[in-house]
Amino acid sequence: MSTPPQNANVAPGPVWALFSPIGRISREPYWLCFLVIWLVFGIAIRIWWLSAADTPTPESLMAGEYIATNPLFPVLFFVLQWFELALVIKRLQDIGQSGFLALLIFVPFLNLIMLIVLGIIPSQADANRHGPMPNSYWRKR
Repeated sequence: MSTPPQNANVAPGPVWALFSPIGRISREPYWLCFLVIWLVFGIAIRIWWLSAADTPTPESLMAGEYIATNPLFPVLFFVLQWFELALVIKRLQDIGQSGFLALLIFVPFLNLIMLIVLGIIPSQADANRHGPMPNSYWRKR
Protein backbone atom coordinates (compact mmCIF):
# COMPACT_ATOMS: atom_id res chain seq x y z
CA MET A 1 0.00 0.00 0.00
CA SER A 2 1.33 3.42 -0.86
CA THR A 3 1.86 6.26 1.57
CA PRO A 4 -1.20 8.47 2.04
CA PRO A 5 -1.01 12.06 0.76
CA GLN A 6 0.15 14.82 3.09
CA ASN A 7 -3.32 16.36 3.22
CA ALA A 8 -4.90 13.20 4.70
CA ASN A 9 -5.69 12.42 8.32
CA VAL A 10 -5.38 8.65 8.53
CA ALA A 11 -5.47 8.35 12.33
CA PRO A 12 -8.61 10.12 13.59
CA GLY A 13 -9.81 9.24 17.08
CA PRO A 14 -13.08 8.22 18.73
CA VAL A 15 -14.29 11.82 19.00
CA TRP A 16 -14.12 12.06 15.21
CA ALA A 17 -15.89 8.71 14.85
CA LEU A 18 -18.88 9.77 16.95
CA PHE A 19 -19.18 13.50 16.32
CA SER A 20 -17.99 14.26 12.79
CA PRO A 21 -19.86 13.32 9.59
CA ILE A 22 -16.69 14.04 7.56
CA GLY A 23 -14.60 11.21 6.17
CA ARG A 24 -14.81 7.45 5.88
CA ILE A 25 -15.24 4.70 8.46
CA SER A 26 -14.80 0.96 7.92
CA ARG A 27 -17.03 -1.84 9.16
CA GLU A 28 -15.22 -2.73 12.40
CA PRO A 29 -15.25 0.74 14.02
CA TYR A 30 -18.78 1.24 12.66
CA TRP A 31 -20.03 -1.79 14.59
CA LEU A 32 -17.96 -0.95 17.68
CA CYS A 33 -19.38 2.58 17.81
CA PHE A 34 -22.91 1.23 17.44
CA LEU A 35 -22.24 -1.20 20.27
CA VAL A 36 -21.27 1.75 22.49
CA ILE A 37 -24.39 3.70 21.44
CA TRP A 38 -26.69 0.76 22.15
CA LEU A 39 -24.99 0.07 25.51
CA VAL A 40 -25.45 3.68 26.63
CA PHE A 41 -29.10 3.61 25.55
CA GLY A 42 -29.65 0.25 27.27
CA ILE A 43 -28.05 1.48 30.50
CA ALA A 44 -30.28 4.58 30.51
CA ILE A 45 -33.40 2.46 30.07
CA ARG A 46 -32.25 -0.03 32.72
CA ILE A 47 -31.61 2.75 35.26
CA TRP A 48 -35.07 4.15 34.60
CA TRP A 49 -36.65 0.68 34.84
CA LEU A 50 -35.04 0.02 38.22
CA SER A 51 -35.92 3.47 39.57
CA ALA A 52 -39.60 3.31 38.58
CA ALA A 53 -42.00 3.30 41.54
CA ASP A 54 -44.10 0.57 39.95
CA THR A 55 -42.42 -2.09 37.90
CA PRO A 56 -43.82 -1.36 34.44
CA THR A 57 -44.98 -4.14 32.19
CA PRO A 58 -44.49 -3.95 28.43
CA GLU A 59 -48.26 -3.51 27.99
CA SER A 60 -48.45 -0.54 30.38
CA LEU A 61 -45.28 1.16 29.19
CA MET A 62 -45.93 4.53 27.56
CA ALA A 63 -43.18 6.55 25.87
CA GLY A 64 -44.69 9.81 27.15
CA GLU A 65 -44.47 8.64 30.76
CA TYR A 66 -40.88 7.58 30.28
CA ILE A 67 -39.88 10.95 28.86
CA ALA A 68 -41.86 12.83 31.54
CA THR A 69 -40.04 10.97 34.34
CA ASN A 70 -36.62 11.42 32.70
CA PRO A 71 -36.04 15.03 31.62
CA LEU A 72 -32.54 14.23 30.36
CA PHE A 73 -33.72 11.39 28.14
CA PRO A 74 -34.61 13.63 25.15
CA VAL A 75 -31.13 15.17 25.33
CA LEU A 76 -29.52 11.72 25.46
CA PHE A 77 -31.74 10.56 22.61
CA PHE A 78 -30.75 13.46 20.32
CA VAL A 79 -27.05 13.08 21.14
CA LEU A 80 -27.19 9.36 20.34
CA GLN A 81 -29.13 10.13 17.14
CA TRP A 82 -26.37 12.52 16.09
CA PHE A 83 -23.76 9.80 16.73
CA GLU A 84 -25.79 7.37 14.62
CA LEU A 85 -26.23 9.89 11.81
CA ALA A 86 -22.50 10.75 11.76
CA LEU A 87 -21.58 7.05 11.61
CA VAL A 88 -24.03 6.28 8.82
CA ILE A 89 -22.87 9.29 6.76
CA LYS A 90 -19.22 8.23 7.07
CA ARG A 91 -20.07 4.61 6.27
CA LEU A 92 -22.00 5.66 3.14
CA GLN A 93 -19.07 7.81 2.07
CA ASP A 94 -16.73 4.87 2.67
CA ILE A 95 -18.61 2.74 0.16
CA GLY A 96 -18.69 5.62 -2.34
CA GLN A 97 -22.28 6.80 -1.85
CA SER A 98 -23.67 10.21 -0.97
CA GLY A 99 -24.05 11.04 2.70
CA PHE A 100 -27.55 12.37 1.95
CA LEU A 101 -28.76 8.77 1.82
CA ALA A 102 -28.24 8.77 5.60
CA LEU A 103 -31.60 10.54 5.93
CA LEU A 104 -33.17 7.14 5.29
CA ILE A 105 -32.32 6.16 8.87
CA PHE A 106 -35.27 8.28 9.95
CA VAL A 107 -37.68 6.01 8.05
CA PRO A 108 -39.03 3.29 10.39
CA PHE A 109 -38.08 -0.31 9.55
CA LEU A 110 -35.87 0.90 6.70
CA ASN A 111 -33.43 2.27 9.27
CA LEU A 112 -32.69 -1.16 10.74
CA ILE A 113 -32.21 -2.71 7.30
CA MET A 114 -29.92 0.15 6.30
CA LEU A 115 -27.78 -0.12 9.45
CA ILE A 116 -27.26 -3.85 8.89
CA VAL A 117 -26.57 -3.56 5.15
CA LEU A 118 -24.04 -0.75 5.72
CA GLY A 119 -22.27 -2.92 8.27
CA ILE A 120 -21.94 -5.76 5.74
CA ILE A 121 -20.87 -3.96 2.55
CA PRO A 122 -17.04 -3.82 2.29
CA SER A 123 -15.15 -0.54 2.03
CA GLN A 124 -13.77 0.86 -1.20
CA ALA A 125 -10.06 0.07 -1.24
CA ASP A 126 -9.13 3.11 -3.30
CA ALA A 127 -9.26 6.75 -2.34
CA ASN A 128 -12.48 8.60 -3.02
CA ARG A 129 -13.55 12.20 -2.58
CA HIS A 130 -14.26 11.62 1.14
CA GLY A 131 -10.91 10.20 2.18
CA PRO A 132 -7.77 8.42 1.02
CA MET A 133 -8.68 5.13 2.74
CA PRO A 134 -11.17 3.76 5.29
CA ASN A 135 -10.99 5.43 8.72
CA SER A 136 -9.59 8.67 7.34
CA TYR A 137 -10.55 12.01 5.86
CA TRP A 138 -9.03 14.71 3.70
CA ARG A 139 -7.68 17.72 5.58
CA LYS A 140 -8.07 21.19 4.17
CA ARG A 141 -4.80 22.80 3.19
